[in-house]
Amino acid sequence: MMAPSPIIVSEGGILDLDDVMRVMEDSFDPAYGEAWTAPQCAGLMPMPGVWLSLARDGDGVIGFSLGRVVAEEAELLLLAVKKSSQRLGAGEALLRRFMAVADAKGAKKLHLEVRHGNGAVNLYARAGFSPVGRRKNYYTGRDGQIYDALTLAKTSGS
Repeated sequence: MMAPSPIIVSEGGILDLDDVMRVMEDSFDPAYGEAWTAPQCAGLMPMPGVWLSLARDGDGVIGFSLGRVVAEEAELLLLAVKKSSQRLGAGEALLRRFMAVADAKGAKKLHLEVRHGNGAVNLYARAGFSPVGRRKNYYTGRDGQIYDALTLAKTSGS
């Protein structure tokens, strides 16, 4: 059995949008209404303070994160890893990169929102994020089911 290819995280850009959308379509279950559309991503990516990170292995792009810094606060807007590549370290590597870039850009506080019940909550908790709020009825799944969003935060560098 071959060892898995190492995961390499690097900066991405608008030209990587097709790869981002392939990962998003694979990783976000449409039942929860969490995925963004290509126009939403394309509209945000050129804005000041926004950055895209891509996780690659030997098969190409397997994950991405999209973050932004405004003043001294950073927000993790999206983080996704292809289902076949989950639990192999790509999500953790993307989260570490988000935190490092946010710190380098001067962020003092880091924020993110995640659907209540999403397994990624454990990843964020291990990285030091704590619940600071809850948005009731934030996500609407395609079946009409409503889900809350948990707001998590941590101090940069902690």
